[in-house]
Amino acid sequence: MAEQMPGGWSAWSFDITREAQKVFDEALAGLVGVDYSPLAFATQVVAGTNYCFLCKAKGVYPGAEAYPALVYIYQPLSGAPHITSITEVKP
Repeated sequence: MAEQMPGGWSAWSFDITREAQKVFDEALAGLVGVDYSPLAFATQVVAGTNYCFLCKAKGVYPGAEAYPALVYIYQPLSGAPHITSITEVKP
């Protein structure tokens, strides 16, 4: 990914790095009801790092339809990453 200024969002990357996947997996561990599969992500450097993942979301019940969603995760400088919000992307 290209250099970014603190506070600014990076460009979207459709290549999910190992680090980004680890943050995603740790933050969503134990989340039930919907499966989220990351398709792309962007980062924002703050006191830690904000991640925004563009995901394919699908409820875990028969007949559920997939839909796009944005999953925002904060990775503090020390400690575990956590979800800050999840937003369905409306057409």
